[in-house]
Amino acid sequence: MNYSKTFVRFNWLALVLIYLVVVAGSFVRITGSGMGCPDWPKCFGQWIPPSDVNELPDNYKEIYSKKREKKIAKFSKMLDAVGLNETAKELRNDPELTKEEDFNSRRTWTEYVNRLFGFLAGNAMLAAFIWLLIKYRRRKLIVLAGFNLLLMGFQGWFGSIVVASNLVPWTITVHMFLALVIIGLQLYLMRIISPSQREPINLTKWSFYLIWTCFGITIYQMFLGTQVREAIDELTKIGVGREAWTDELGIQFYIHRSFSWLVLLLLTVVAFINERGAKHKALRATYIILALELLSGVLLANADMPGLIQTSHLIFATIIFGILTMVVIRGRRELVV
Repeated sequence: MNYSKTFVRFNWLALVLIYLVVVAGSFVRITGSGMGCPDWPKCFGQWIPPSDVNELPDNYKEIYSKKREKKIAKFSKMLDAVGLNETAKELRNDPELTKEEDFNSRRTWTEYVNRLFGFLAGNAMLAAFIWLLIKYRRRKLIVLAGFNLLLMGFQGWFGSIVVASNLVPWTITVHMFLALVIIGLQLYLMRIISPSQREPINLTKWSFYLIWTCFGITIYQMFLGTQVREAIDELTKIGVGREAWTDELGIQFYIHRSFSWLVLLLLTVVAFINERGAKHKALRATYIILALELLSGVLLANADMPGLIQTSHLIFATIIFGILTMVVIRGRRELVV
C-alpha cells in the first residue's frame, strides 16, 4: 500500500518530537529541574505555571508534599500487587521522597517545556493514529500505532510517578527505556510506510552479525550509562568530589568505558567492509556519530561534567540507537559473501 507524502512526513515529525522529548528530559536532568513542577499533568495546579513564588499559597510545600505522599502510597500498592514488596517498602519508608524543594521559576519553566514537548509528541502520535484509522485502515499498522500510542500514554503516567517519587533513580531508568521502546516502534512504523525505508540494506555475513552485536551492546551501554549517572548523582548528594568519582563508581563505570571502545572497534570493521562494498550512508552516519559520542564521553570523564556535554552524550547515544534500529530492521544478510 502507498501512503501519502503528507502522512509519511507527519509521522517523521512525530519521531522528531519524540526525540525532542528525550533531549528536553536530559536538559531537565542536568539542570536539576525534575522537581520544578511538583504535580502532574498540571504544574503547581495550573496549566501555565507560575513565574513567582508570590503566586503560590504560603503552605504550598505542605500541600504538594501530602499529594505526593498519597501518590506514593498508591504506587506502592501497585508494586506490592506485582510482587515488588521490597521496592514498595523502600518507597513508603523513605522520608526524603516527601520533601518539597523551594520554588525556582527557572527550574519550573524548564520542566514545563519538557512536558510541552511530551504533549506535542503525544498529540502528534494520536493525530497520526486517527489519520490511519480513517484513511488507511490497515490492521497491522493500527495495532502497531495504537500500541505505541498507549505506551506513550503510559510513559506520561509513569512520568508522574517519577515526579511523585522525588526522582527515585530506578524510575528514571525505566522512564528512559520506555522512551527508547517508543522510538524503536515508531521507526518500525516508518519502515512500513516510508518509501525511503522499505528498501532493504544488504549486509555481508560479518557486517550483519557485527551490527546485531553493536545493537545489543548499545542498549546495554545506555543502561550502564544511566546507572553511572545515577551513581554520580548520589555521590554528589553526599559531598563526594569529582576527583574521587572514578574510585567510587565501581565496575559499572569501567564496563561502560570499555564497551564504548569495543563498539568503536566493531563498527570500524563494519565501516571498513561497508566502504569496500555497498557504501551504505546509514552505516557511515553511525560511525561518525559514534566518534562524536566517544569524544563527548572522554570530555565527561575528564572535564567537570559540563551540562551541555552531558546532553550531547545522551543525544548521540539515542541517535546511534535509532540508526542501528533502522539498520537492524532493514538489514538483510547477503546469501553470497
